[in-house]
Amino acid sequence: MGKQCEGMNVAEKRLETDILIIGGGTAGCFAAITIAGKAAAKVIIAEKANIKRSGCLAAGVNALNAYIVKGQTPETYLNYVKNDAAGVVREDLVYTAAERFNQVTRKMEGLGLVIQKDEHGEYAARGTRNIKINGENIKPLLAEAVLNSPRVTVINRINIVDYIIKDGAVAGAYGFSLDSPTFYVISAKAVICATGGAAGLYRPNNPGFSRHKMWYSPFNTGAGYAMGIRAGAEMTTFEMRFIALRCKDTIAPTGTIAQGVGAPQVNSQGEEYEQQYGNMSTANRLYSTVMENRNGRGPCFLQTKAISPKQEDELYKAYLNMAPSQTLRWLERQGPASENVEIEGTEPYIVGGHTASGYWVDTKRATTINGLYAAGDVAGGCPQKYVTGCFAEGEIAALASLEYIRDKHNRWPGQNEIDNKIAALQQLLQAEPALHTAESIEEAMQKTMDDYAGGISSGYIFNYQKLQVAKQRIEELLEMCGQLRASDMYQLLSIQEVIDRLFVCKVLIRHLEARQETRWHAFQENADYPEKNDNNWLKYVNSRLSNGEIRLVFRDLVKRDEIYEHQD
Repeated sequence: MGKQCEGMNVAEKRLETDILIIGGGTAGCFAAITIAGKAAAKVIIAEKANIKRSGCLAAGVNALNAYIVKGQTPETYLNYVKNDAAGVVREDLVYTAAERFNQVTRKMEGLGLVIQKDEHGEYAARGTRNIKINGENIKPLLAEAVLNSPRVTVINRINIVDYIIKDGAVAGAYGFSLDSPTFYVISAKAVICATGGAAGLYRPNNPGFSRHKMWYSPFNTGAGYAMGIRAGAEMTTFEMRFIALRCKDTIAPTGTIAQGVGAPQVNSQGEEYEQQYGNMSTANRLYSTVMENRNGRGPCFLQTKAISPKQEDELYKAYLNMAPSQTLRWLERQGPASENVEIEGTEPYIVGGHTASGYWVDTKRATTINGLYAAGDVAGGCPQKYVTGCFAEGEIAALASLEYIRDKHNRWPGQNEIDNKIAALQQLLQAEPALHTAESIEEAMQKTMDDYAGGISSGYIFNYQKLQVAKQRIEELLEMCGQLRASDMYQLLSIQEVIDRLFVCKVLIRHLEARQETRWHAFQENADYPEKNDNNWLKYVNSRLSNGEIRLVFRDLVKRDEIYEHQD
């Protein structure tokens, strides 16, 4: 039902469902498909864009980077992740995801995903954990399966802003339409958050018109994190940022070159340098490149000179599929067989698909708020989950939420609470001129984070004093957001996105400040504490927002054979 609120031009619309999925990307779609195949429960997917081409898989992908190939096991995958993350992972989460990698892959193949085969008819492996796919249509395949599920309702172009919380449990969510002045109140017995991670916190490699040419989806604004933070959910390991090593300027992937043709990283003198800086971890590939440039041996490259014509042709095709700007750059120049590929680091991101940052969840992917589940990049504790891990977590959260709702009933917030939410949005929709714009505040936020919280310009290094400056300025920018004004719903979305990013920045700064060591070079490069300290910091740094303050929670490591459940 819907009604026009007295004295306002924003209409209230109420919807009721069994399970609300926020975010129609990788994990969200797979969760909906899982529910549709298991039960008659009603599902609503609330998607900011359109599920046919939204999320990190929008443009496709050419490999599944988490798969248990022949000779490997979930245990060996767990060992790889533990080593890469310097021990700070939730072993239970990594293992339960790895157990499902292959079955969710087969399910995707059943939906029409083309997986390349070798001469024996087996999936074509790329390294010890990856398989090759023709994945340009992976997102439309997911969307088609969702849209063919009769009990799943998809609402595109709706932005969810906050959870509805009643008696310490989630009871749905609030949102607004991007096409009309409509405020949604959605009642749900359980909610699965699958909104992805956070891009756009730091000043990017390419400013101005090209600022959205970045590694992670620029439309993933940390909304799911921010909603959880505001609701008091526990968050984990935000200090373990992810910074991608990419092809310079195009920000195209480097893994296909490094793994596909075995190209080593070399400096300007043609020397291989990565091994000089420690283990061969994801963070080290970036850190070694940063250090070579800092020490005057840059620029750095992936050494592709003299690869075979067949290998060059494969690279052209692979990048035309997933990053056409890189193929076009090669065609404009000499090509990878004649010229090495220059590489650089991106700005930092907060993303639970590559690092351990996100919601603190139990083995069923339940957050610390009853009835709220997290899956995919928004869920913490499980690095290197990649696409198949997002599928796996979507499946786990879906099954757990079905179990949770068995004895639950829909509940609604009070009308006063709804009216207050609408009034807050209406205040932003006033036509009066504003001193600032969402874009100007976003630029100020990115400059602050770049200068004082370990961005590109500082070589990703931060210290306590700089973080104090960042902390103060982020608070000032949050206060300034109350003065913003929107003339339409899209501008309202822009305001909400910068507010969400600022909340993520608050928590990130607190986490960077808290871990008094350097565990992941470049990802978390603390100038005050430049060494790793296993004696004191082999633990999780968690936090909750309480009474306006971010309160730290330190938790012990969780082993693979433990069934972790929230106790407090």
